[in-house]
Amino acid sequence: MTLFHLFLVAAIQGLTEFLPVSSSGHLVLLPAITGGPDQGLAIDVAVHVGTLFAVVLYFWADVKVALQGSLRLIRGRVDTQGAFLALCLVVATIPVVIVGAVIKLTGLDEMLRSVAVIGWTMLGFGLVLYWADKTGAHDRTAADWRLKDAVAMGLAQVLALIPGTSRSGITITAARRLGYDREGSAKLAMLMSIPTIAASGLLLGVDVIQEADWAVARDGLIAAAFAFVSALLALALMMRLLRSVSFTPYVIYRVILGIVLLIYAYS
Repeated sequence: MTLFHLFLVAAIQGLTEFLPVSSSGHLVLLPAITGGPDQGLAIDVAVHVGTLFAVVLYFWADVKVALQGSLRLIRGRVDTQGAFLALCLVVATIPVVIVGAVIKLTGLDEMLRSVAVIGWTMLGFGLVLYWADKTGAHDRTAADWRLKDAVAMGLAQVLALIPGTSRSGITITAARRLGYDREGSAKLAMLMSIPTIAASGLLLGVDVIQEADWAVARDGLIAAAFAFVSALLALALMMRLLRSVSFTPYVIYRVILGIVLLIYAYS
């Protein structure tokens, strides 16, 4: 792959992974619209790893608390804030791991990678996000996360396996309907992304290892670095903007792109 193509793929992944606009949808659309080659599984894994490092770094204080708590959780003790946070993250991740594995093993993932599907999910779930953001209460913060809310957000996250839905978008939607404020909703969605991205990267990485290639590995390292930088910038920008701006700009983008894609798919 050319350096420009690597940069393009990494920038798209990094900028859209944590914004509620669907990174997978944009990556699927890239070769479909440009006519260029698909970036391949190895690059997909690499850019996911890059974004994983970005979110871990940005939320390191919370990640550190969860990691410390996970040690107590392993011993069957949920007696600290960190242990409870670790438990919530595990519970929220289980549904998407199970359903994701089933979809991959049955080959349904390839059937869902179409412009029409992405167009409908981009448009539909964008409108759902708008509804949730406008009608949801603002009386709870990320510190108020409850186990039953982690279950609800984890089930909602399963829908993100459909390209165009947006993992961050659907989990933020669920959090807003549960009464979390915008910044708290985004923070919980980002923390949930860490085990989810790690699990998907591990699942895809197994296939990549079987087809080891030093040239691909080099491209992967470059793409991961680009994705890391762009994801960190996108995260910082979104979290800052949410202090004064709603999710409406993202909804407008989703609706416009969804309509354009549906026209393209059915024309």
